[in-house]
Amino acid sequence: MGFQQLLQVVALLTLIAIGDTSWTMEACNPNDLEALLSFKNGIQMDTSGRLAKWVGQSCCNWEGVVCENATSRVKEINLPGFISTGEDLFQTQMTGWISPSITLLTSLEVIDLGGLVGLSGTIPQTIGLHLPKLQKLYLYGNNLTGPVPENIGELQNLQELALQENRLSGFIPMNLGSLKNLKRLLLYSNQFSGIIPVSLGNLINLVELDVHDNALTGNIPNRVGEMLALEKLDLSNNLLSGKIPSSLTNLTAISVLYLDTNSLEGTIPFPSRSDEMSSLAFLRLHNNHLVGNIPSNMGYLVSLQRVSLSNNKLEGALPSSLGNLVSLTEFYLSGNFLSGQIPKSIGQLSQLIMLNISRNLIEGPLPQEMSSLQNLQTLDLSFNHLSLSTIPEWIANMPSLSSIYLAGCGIQGQNPDFFPKTISPIQELDLSVNLLSGSIPSWIGSIDQLYMLNLSRNSLYSHIPDSFRNLQDLGVLDLHSNRLTGSIAPIFDMEQGISGGSLTFVDLSDNNFSSGIEEIGVGGQCDIQFLNLSHNLLKGRLPNSIGRLNSIHSLDLSFNELGTNLPEVLGNLTSLEILKLQENHFTGYIPIGFLKLIKLKELNLSDNLLEGEIPEGKSLIDFPESAYSGNKGLCGKPLIPCKLWELSNVMLLES
Repeated sequence: MGFQQLLQVVALLTLIAIGDTSWTMEACNPNDLEALLSFKNGIQMDTSGRLAKWVGQSCCNWEGVVCENATSRVKEINLPGFISTGEDLFQTQMTGWISPSITLLTSLEVIDLGGLVGLSGTIPQTIGLHLPKLQKLYLYGNNLTGPVPENIGELQNLQELALQENRLSGFIPMNLGSLKNLKRLLLYSNQFSGIIPVSLGNLINLVELDVHDNALTGNIPNRVGEMLALEKLDLSNNLLSGKIPSSLTNLTAISVLYLDTNSLEGTIPFPSRSDEMSSLAFLRLHNNHLVGNIPSNMGYLVSLQRVSLSNNKLEGALPSSLGNLVSLTEFYLSGNFLSGQIPKSIGQLSQLIMLNISRNLIEGPLPQEMSSLQNLQTLDLSFNHLSLSTIPEWIANMPSLSSIYLAGCGIQGQNPDFFPKTISPIQELDLSVNLLSGSIPSWIGSIDQLYMLNLSRNSLYSHIPDSFRNLQDLGVLDLHSNRLTGSIAPIFDMEQGISGGSLTFVDLSDNNFSSGIEEIGVGGQCDIQFLNLSHNLLKGRLPNSIGRLNSIHSLDLSFNELGTNLPEVLGNLTSLEILKLQENHFTGYIPIGFLKLIKLKELNLSDNLLEGEIPEGKSLIDFPESAYSGNKGLCGKPLIPCKLWELSNVMLLES
């Protein structure tokens, strides 16, 4: 054979080899093809359109399918619900079920069917028996039910198991503890019950364990402290009890520790040395039954950024070592029995943004050093034993402070006049349940970024200043339980910052207001959802403009001196859930339009001068008699039938 002929033969063999490889890469292993088509048949709807392109024999070219180069066996199914197209991220949906034949794909390393919303049924029961190479299993964010198969513990190469945000139930399988290569175990937001398996302590490579928002019971296993690679541990919002194991202080890599919203007891096992839990940045222990003091060795946790110990039974004084937590940005201690004074060292927390020590037994005076908190935005010291005769003026010099909560702090006298002079515009101000007296100062209207104002349960008198009309960003106003008089008109005449107005919550109850009812709905404030004007001296008739309050859920005008007919437009307030009009002088018939108030959960029209038949419909007749009592002219369900009422009146006249 000549050299030229030899070259031709080599070229031909090369082409055959290339052609064969190309055919191999495109073709499908018969088992794999069967499994993929069976999976496709189990899906009734795919809004992404990816499965519609699964046609022919060349499954390795199908969207969402990845094959091994050497064998052409399917190694990945990537059909996540969230799809990225350049800068955009959108969610698609599949409805159907996961075919058990998916376990025929014995070379699978990755299954990603997460976030498809509509996948239902159970996890294939033999998933742990036929997928020895599986490394990542993502089935989160679907509608899967039933238990996790016990044999899932046979997937010895599994590194990530994400089953969160389904409706899975039953116990967490004990043999998950045999998955020595597992790095992430995400089971949160399901319906798992039973205990946390002790065997999870075997998962020495686990970086993240998240089982929050389930119904797990029992104690936190002591062996959790042996999972030395753990960086995030979230056991929150379960039914766990017992003590927090001291072994958790062995978790040197831990950065996030959430044990809140359980029934944990005992003291908090803070580290005893500076090298324990030195990376801990986020700690949540709120909503438990923890007791004891906050010890000085909390100061060892120098990496802490956010801490919540609220709603426990902690007591004693705050240690001065808290000043060591220089990275702290948020600190929540509300709802405990902490006492003593706030330590001066708190002024060293230069990164602090939020400080909430409300509902404790903290005493005054407030340390001047708090004025050094240059980044503090929210300060809540409400309901303590501070006995502040006045609000410290240094508060006005804090450059970032925008939300001030000093309710129930024993503040006396008139409102201090330095609030309009603060460096940072005040957005939320709560001075309720104090001993404030005098009139509401007109300078309130100059705090033009004010969103929430609560001056309720004081001894304020006089009228609402006209300057209130300038508060175009005000969303929440609570002035109830004072001695205020005059007109409520300035509230409803406020300038509009946005369409529909900014106000959503208004409580002016338990005062002595007598006029201004005609302004409701006239101005721009039409998006009010909660309006309470009860227990005042308001007179006149309800204006038809009240029908513009289309977003209102709760309307309480009880215990006033309002009269004449109920306006028909009240029937247009179809979002109403609570309507209280008792103890007024309303006359005439109940408007037939009230039958449109199908969302009503509470209705009281008692003790007025209403008459005629109660409109017959489910939205009105299901309320008790007490909702209509004290109206001598009313009849019909649930009161006495109108014919009997008429007959009894005739008999009374004849007698």
